[in-house]
Amino acid sequence: MCGIFGCILRRGLAAPLIHKGLKRLEYRGYDSVGVATLDGGVLHIRKDAGKIDEVAERLSFDEMPGAVGVGHTRWATHGAPTMVNAHPHVDCGGVVAVVHNGVIENFQELRRELEEGGHRFVSKTDTEVIPHLIEEELKKGAQPREALLRAVRRLRGSYAIAVLFASDPEHIYCARNESPLIIGLSEDGAYCASDIPAMLPYTRMVAWLRNGEAAILSAGGYEIIRISDGSRVDRPLTEISWSLKMAERQGYPHFMLKEIYEQPQSLRNALRLQKTYLDLLAAFLDRGREIFLVAAGTSYHACLAASYMFSKLARLTTYPVIASEFIERYGSSIGIDSVILAVSQSGETYDTLKAVEYARMRAATILGVTNTVGSTLTRVSRAYIVQQSGPEIGVAATKTFTAQLLVLAQLALRLARMRGKISQDEIDEFQEKLLEIPSIVEEVLNRSASRVEELAEKYKDEKLFLFLGRGISSATALEGRLKLLEITYIPSLAYPAGESKHGPISIVEEDVPCIFLCPRGETRRDIVGSIMEMKARGAKIITLCEEGDEEVKELSDDYIEMPKGIPELLSPIPYVVPLQLLAYHIAVKRGLDPDKPRNLAKSVTVP
Repeated sequence: MCGIFGCILRRGLAAPLIHKGLKRLEYRGYDSVGVATLDGGVLHIRKDAGKIDEVAERLSFDEMPGAVGVGHTRWATHGAPTMVNAHPHVDCGGVVAVVHNGVIENFQELRRELEEGGHRFVSKTDTEVIPHLIEEELKKGAQPREALLRAVRRLRGSYAIAVLFASDPEHIYCARNESPLIIGLSEDGAYCASDIPAMLPYTRMVAWLRNGEAAILSAGGYEIIRISDGSRVDRPLTEISWSLKMAERQGYPHFMLKEIYEQPQSLRNALRLQKTYLDLLAAFLDRGREIFLVAAGTSYHACLAASYMFSKLARLTTYPVIASEFIERYGSSIGIDSVILAVSQSGETYDTLKAVEYARMRAATILGVTNTVGSTLTRVSRAYIVQQSGPEIGVAATKTFTAQLLVLAQLALRLARMRGKISQDEIDEFQEKLLEIPSIVEEVLNRSASRVEELAEKYKDEKLFLFLGRGISSATALEGRLKLLEITYIPSLAYPAGESKHGPISIVEEDVPCIFLCPRGETRRDIVGSIMEMKARGAKIITLCEEGDEEVKELSDDYIEMPKGIPELLSPIPYVVPLQLLAYHIAVKRGLDPDKPRNLAKSVTVP
């Protein structure tokens, strides 16, 4: 997730403050950094890929002239981490500078339109359309305020932007939709930032911009207006009492909890994939004689769930494989007709890259899904998709897992449309449900949080858990069990429920907690039978079931009700959320740090 910090001061240089503000946003993750200042009607821009302090020293950030400026740390989503793709971005005349956090869905069509009108683009980013749109409005005679509003009205997607106009050195212009942006005020000037830590040394008096709002900052004050009509919004400043550490986590006690609650937004961003890339990957998959979904850990569970999606929607057989087992299991049969879809949050997972390189040397087609532009996986893939989740600091994957699932679901749906295996009505219905998933996850978080914490208190001292699901829910069970293992260290098993009679049932005795995933769908009848088997042996039955499923509720010792109408194929996304929360709260109640589980690293990049 990119970081923004800007300031307009009564006196002194803005650049040193921007440098320090960006340093306090390092925890958000980044690959490049840049600063723009305004002095004497001239924009000064310095930027490059690399670490903040190294780039700042090499390019002399702190010596940049001017009392007004904006800075940016970039987490790449469109275009590799390079100097030319780093922010700020400017218009053709170099008189408008923009920094941006978010994803512009319609940037390709806007870029084509602007290029046809004579605009010259130099980067591969979605952001660069913004200064050119503003430039167009300035050419029509609009003043900076109106030019900004007209430009952002044309944007679809998420954005937090800060803009400098060479013609207006007295103001910073800001706008927000879905991506966070905060403004602040002190006796020395005004500030804008994507997160509170950047501001804390300068002011604790802040106001949050809301979706569809813009702000105009001057050294002595601020004005908030609605983007839709330019009308004024009265919003007083609020005093922040957080410590710097709490501010980094936006008030959450741990990064893991913060990232669990970021999932509605990360899922919305995952729905903003460029259709061109989805179609390209779908075409490669359709040509393959055999399709392997290769990943490790949480990403493997996403691949396992995706194999059900590809089968049910596109009628395509795929083979989900744990990356470390791929070469030994399938290496001898890989050839030019094989397609490898590798999934890796970091794009640097050792076992996944080893499998990919092996297959690539045998002329297989390599495709990728990752969260990191410029990673090794993006460089070796014939085509790839970036899931646009932003950085994830907690070691236990949460928002990146659900975003991977949503990306793979969209890919399965595009493939289904391409192959003509399901009706248009079915495609439309599934697409409609896909678009509802972020709101459904938001509802799950709001409805289940307190209930999950109660269950965590009740079961925090257990010595064993069993997770069971059928069909695609077996992947949800595996991921829920992995979260519990990773951060609570409680021994746990996860199985397809139909396998419980082939071994796992032997460990079930009085009061052993068994967690069942029970979405409505084809597997529900069978899962009820599995619940009864475990209940007959004295197990404590905990279920995640659809609201109003009285039969399952009556069989349960404890249950969490999920929203109605979730298709079984999409159920892993919302159904895993309470399991993430359960693992988190049990870890905290056992006195453990969920952000730093023992013996684990965020990315496994060594053998």
